[in-house]
Amino acid sequence: MTELQVATARNNGAGKIPIGVVLDLDSRVGKERLRCINMALSDFYSYYGGHYRTRLDLRIKDSKNDVIGAAAAALDLVKNEHVQAIIGPGNLMQENFIIDLGKKSRVPIISFATTPLTSRRSPYLFRATQSHSSQIKAIAAIVHAFGWREVVPIFVDNESAEGIIPYLSDALEEVDALEEVDARIPHWSIIPPGATDEEVKGELYNLKKLQTTVFIVHMDPTLGSKVFDIAKEIGMMSEGYVWIITDKMTNLWSLVDHFDTDSMQGVLAIRNYVPKSNEFDNFKVRWKAKLDIFGLWAYDATFALAKAVEKLGTKNFSFDVSNVSGSARTDLESFGVSQNGPELIRALSSIRFKGLSSEEFSLVNGQLESSVLRIVNVNENFERGIGFWTSKSGLVKRLDFENVTRNSASKANLGTIIWPGDPQSVPEGWKTQTLKIGVPVKNGFIEFVEAPNDTSPNSIVSPKGYCIAVFNATMKTIKYNVTYNFYAFKMPDGEKTGYYDHLVYQVAYGKYDAVVGDISIRAERSLYVDFTLPFMESGVVIVVPIKDDENKNAWVFLKPLTCDLWVASGCFFVFIGFVIWVLEHRINGDFRGPPSHHVGTSLWFSFSTMVFAHRERVVSNSARFVVVIWCFVVLILTQSYTASLASLLTVQQLQPSVTDLNELVRKGENVAYQDGTFVQGIVQKFFDPSKIKTFKSVEDLDELFTKGSAKGGIAAAFDEIPYMNLFLEKYPDKYTTIEPTFKTEGFGFVFPKGSPLGAEVSRAILRLSEGDTIKNLEERYLPKRTRCLDSRTSNSSKSLGLESFWGLFLITGVAAILALIIFAAEFLYEQREVLRASGISIWKRILQLIRNFDLKDLTSHAF
Repeated sequence: MTELQVATARNNGAGKIPIGVVLDLDSRVGKERLRCINMALSDFYSYYGGHYRTRLDLRIKDSKNDVIGAAAAALDLVKNEHVQAIIGPGNLMQENFIIDLGKKSRVPIISFATTPLTSRRSPYLFRATQSHSSQIKAIAAIVHAFGWREVVPIFVDNESAEGIIPYLSDALEEVDALEEVDARIPHWSIIPPGATDEEVKGELYNLKKLQTTVFIVHMDPTLGSKVFDIAKEIGMMSEGYVWIITDKMTNLWSLVDHFDTDSMQGVLAIRNYVPKSNEFDNFKVRWKAKLDIFGLWAYDATFALAKAVEKLGTKNFSFDVSNVSGSARTDLESFGVSQNGPELIRALSSIRFKGLSSEEFSLVNGQLESSVLRIVNVNENFERGIGFWTSKSGLVKRLDFENVTRNSASKANLGTIIWPGDPQSVPEGWKTQTLKIGVPVKNGFIEFVEAPNDTSPNSIVSPKGYCIAVFNATMKTIKYNVTYNFYAFKMPDGEKTGYYDHLVYQVAYGKYDAVVGDISIRAERSLYVDFTLPFMESGVVIVVPIKDDENKNAWVFLKPLTCDLWVASGCFFVFIGFVIWVLEHRINGDFRGPPSHHVGTSLWFSFSTMVFAHRERVVSNSARFVVVIWCFVVLILTQSYTASLASLLTVQQLQPSVTDLNELVRKGENVAYQDGTFVQGIVQKFFDPSKIKTFKSVEDLDELFTKGSAKGGIAAAFDEIPYMNLFLEKYPDKYTTIEPTFKTEGFGFVFPKGSPLGAEVSRAILRLSEGDTIKNLEERYLPKRTRCLDSRTSNSSKSLGLESFWGLFLITGVAAILALIIFAAEFLYEQREVLRASGISIWKRILQLIRNFDLKDLTSHAF
């Protein structure tokens, strides 16, 4: 075990703490950072006036702008100099090699890389710069403010782009939880780091062919200046174009000799905001040269490190080298571990002060927070501030840290912008061009779309119809200034299958910019193109002829009631007649006489209640009670019977010839679908190809139905609801629909995948649907639909069953039985002497009671 080695020295009472510095000393940026580091230490110790307890002892190494050189320098500092922290390096690649070294040796690394810190790969890594991810949010807010739907990034293929590109797509999709940018990236433009003028020109010519005119440039000033010079040369700095540059260019403008902005007129730029302060003004006076944000970050980072070390006090900063073996095979294994690393990173994380580069310098989660960015507009030979972006308020024209507003992405919060070419209006971000719109040429159902059938394929036409009118109405409301021509689409002669599929796929092939017509939204089609929101609902229905049945059946009068209801009604007529006879026989002369008269009178009385023609008097109150309830039941039965019979005799003619799809399949009937539509796929799932025919118009369909399946026609047709509405409107008394109905998404317009114009048209359809425009167009171009396509409304009324009347029968039965019980109780009470008689058998008593029942009750008021 080697004893603990202590790297602590004393000078004028202050402990010297070894601190490593790894910078590219041959570059202007590296030299500037080193000068700022020295000035920061001088200012820090001057601030304490000699009362400091520690002093940073810089051990400076040149990375030579090389990854291996930076790694070797850092290893030397840790192994031989026993430094307690390392300031640098300046880029991501060098940082990646040093980060593990800092983690193993527990030496904090204060890096100047500007790529986003995606994860805390090491607690010992600190970024003393603001991440590029913050300015991406600012750029997204600008894109959202002006409503641009597409942007094209132009970047250099290096580690800087790899750090920023993953954030760009996400930021363009959303500014915050409330406001979506709704922009997309149709193309990524990658330029090699050492690209020649010809390579840059070739790439820009490719970009000029795009419809998108909004570009985001992320590269260093030298290459960026070349890009803008060539862009101006080929006409891409003219009216209609938008250029946004990141702080990678703006932060280094001051370090490029003779940097010319003449070719960048109208460019929007994002740069880090440096707040005004007396300290910053004094610093600039002492600096006496051009200054950029990287130097200020180095100044503040060094000041923070000195404060953190001073916060730990005079406590020894030591290195434990006890685990270093003399037999180490490589230098990478032979370095010690800092004993104060954990305490130093905690101290660094807690440091907060007003720095030169920001209102508050603090390393939150190892990263310098970016709270304010400045948005500038390049004009003449200077940059003009037009607003700010803050993480809390979004786009603002003026900074107000006391009154923080809601996160905003409004162009009203920016000052006046001079765009490329000096236009007076905001560029649309979309190159105005004449779109090629494909429309189907068809023989039938021209109410939806009608293009001249005698035109040659791909010729410009002037179509009419409902779909065309809806499309024209939506295009008038969108923000893009788009012109378009309609082109007739025809299939090769003799080829009909998949007509609409072929038409839709022309957009995917690039032949058309869009397709307009009665195009159904289908899942398989959406794999290759984008559909707008549906402007008309739809679904596939089955249409069949109506039976020629005029109900000449002699027994049709029995159909209103089911068999069980007929039986129950007959039984109750007999039962009620019996009950009335029992209740009236002893006291009513109308119900007396020979046995045949008893039976006839009882049945006559009961059945005559159907027409309320009974003439016999009812004397007893019990019988009257039963008759009143029974007459109420008979009234309901007769009225229901009359209504059902009338319905059968009138509505029965709308009975479909086939009741459902299964019956069609079982009987092997011929069926048809509209030629060229996707309905073919549905029909082929159920029927043999030999049973399937096609039609093109309502007249064709009617002709097929007229022939009938047995004579080469059809028994049913499959098609979408809008078409069948037209067919049933023309032949309302001949056809109807049956179940099932196949659900579809409706009609929509077709655009290329990811087209911003498609999204804009969808929003326009929503706006028109919320008003009366779509409804008015439908009433104008399509016949009024007077017929419901629900097959249940075309079927005849069902026969009435016992289940609808059992409650009434129950009430009648209970009343009748109750009356019989009361009568029996009273009669038996009157005949109690017979029941008590002794010496007589039960059978003789019963016979005596029957004889007494048949006698008149002379005590009744009726006699």
